[in-house]
Amino acid sequence: MTKKNAKIQWMFFVLMAVMLLLLSMPFEIFTNKISNEALESYLDKPEDISEVRIEQNAEVPTGSVTIVFKSDEAVKAYVPDVNELSMELSEKNIDFYMEDISRGGQVLGMVLPTVLSVVLVVFIISFLNMRAGAGQGGRNSGMLNFGKSRARLAVDNKLSFKDVSGLYEEKEELKEVVEFLKNPLKFRDMGARIPKGIILVGVPGTGKTLLAKAVAGEADVPFYSISGSDFVEMYVGVGAARVRDLFAEAKANAPCIIFIDEIDAVARRRGTGLGGSHDEREQTLNQLLVEMDGFTPNLGIIVMAATNRADILDPAILRPGRFDRKVTVGIPDVKARKEILELHAKNKPLGEDVDLLRIARTTAGFTGADLENLLNEAAIEAAAKGKEKIGREDIDSAFIKTGIGTEKKSKVISDRDKRITAYHETGHAILFHELEDVGPVHMISIIPTGEGAAGYTMPLPDKDDMMVTKGQLKHMMMAAMGGRIAEELVCEDITTGASQDIRQVTKIARAMVMQYGMSDKIGMINYDDNGDDVFLGYDIAHSRSYGDEILTLIDEEIRALVDDCYRNAKEIILAHRDVLEKSCRLLLEKERLTGDEFNKLFE
Repeated sequence: MTKKNAKIQWMFFVLMAVMLLLLSMPFEIFTNKISNEALESYLDKPEDISEVRIEQNAEVPTGSVTIVFKSDEAVKAYVPDVNELSMELSEKNIDFYMEDISRGGQVLGMVLPTVLSVVLVVFIISFLNMRAGAGQGGRNSGMLNFGKSRARLAVDNKLSFKDVSGLYEEKEELKEVVEFLKNPLKFRDMGARIPKGIILVGVPGTGKTLLAKAVAGEADVPFYSISGSDFVEMYVGVGAARVRDLFAEAKANAPCIIFIDEIDAVARRRGTGLGGSHDEREQTLNQLLVEMDGFTPNLGIIVMAATNRADILDPAILRPGRFDRKVTVGIPDVKARKEILELHAKNKPLGEDVDLLRIARTTAGFTGADLENLLNEAAIEAAAKGKEKIGREDIDSAFIKTGIGTEKKSKVISDRDKRITAYHETGHAILFHELEDVGPVHMISIIPTGEGAAGYTMPLPDKDDMMVTKGQLKHMMMAAMGGRIAEELVCEDITTGASQDIRQVTKIARAMVMQYGMSDKIGMINYDDNGDDVFLGYDIAHSRSYGDEILTLIDEEIRALVDDCYRNAKEIILAHRDVLEKSCRLLLEKERLTGDEFNKLFE
């Protein structure tokens, strides 16, 4: 808050306090009130009196008298009989005058509180409007500016494609947009029309917003950013008005880029939901459709939007002429991950034992935001320990914290639970070691984590596979079964510790049979059509597209697949029963084993 705003705020509070004080007190606050006995004593000294004023309502005998002394002091008293008082004043040769307050005399006393109340309300509304404007800034804010756009104009946007690592193909697709914004005549002379809209689709954290900012910075054009939720209000028509105002402002600053983040908040498919349509959201969407491809051209304005749910967007907004181009921002591969790590490690002192390529290989499935968070957590841990550089140990600890959860080393665990957890995690680890498609083992621990797990076994995949084979899926199921199998072989009874593993096995087996066509008896038919109904009410009367015989066959195939994986996994663990026992003893002693320590047990 600036000094000027602080001064205005204090003036408002002082004025409001004065008005409340005036409203809480009668109009006669400027006159001292006295009793009738004191009045008689004052009338006995007529030489000190300068003026006597009697106020009376003609309809009643009562009234009030005000005595003004030569010393400019004044007192006031209420009298039960005005006529009797006037006779007494005449006898004492005291001049006085009468004032009839039956009509005009009371006007001020009645009007003043009303006027003060109105002024107070006006000041409160003005103050709140000023505060709302100061809180969000500029012409787009305030209680009376509902229809104004809330887009934020990026000032001094210095981002460029050099600040975006890994997204090679995505940057190539957007270089044409940058070239058009720099030299539009080159494309117009060729008869080409640059896309009016570009939608960036990808999971959260892949760098969609960063990529849009880089396009604007590379082209050196104004960048207006707004969230889809900023359009929608409780009042119907406000969102449409904000869309109109946004495009009007963008036209005045063309060429420019309008970036709408999370566009699915306003551009969901129309006509869905149990309660019918959402009038405000649909009016906003309709206005956006008109502005992007309506009667008036928006030359020089490129709309970029980001979403991770392109499947729920309205088809009208995805057609050519609106969002002409769809750019998929994917999860980075190992090469891209290494470049992203190098970018975020520029201002971080790394130790000699830190290998960014090794980190990139062990972080398959990480997005750019995940990698930045990984290095940041490692830097925090190194600083907390008083180190001068970030070491490999800090990064491994941060990897566990971000991927699995913080280890609860202080949690008291019984010896029985520790022993069961040690066998359980070793069962997983043996299968990760023996099955090529899911291993090798990186770390085993029986320390509880923040996710509620009693322990964890962390594999170390060293490759990125775009497609998963049937054999890989079966190996994943077998590795998930290792904990339960180890419990059955060693413990007297099974526990609930494998509930999450069983859920994962069931999910994979069901997908293999119903989605991927990996069952010989079912064939290449997709029976999993529940994923199509992303809207409640869009197909409320949904029915199965197959009969009870197929449903029974699906259950039999899932059960046969799970049983087959269970038998194969159990044979592997039985063949390495000695490793199971040795690993359990080491885990109970050290609570954590590295991959190298576990691999030595097989020698």
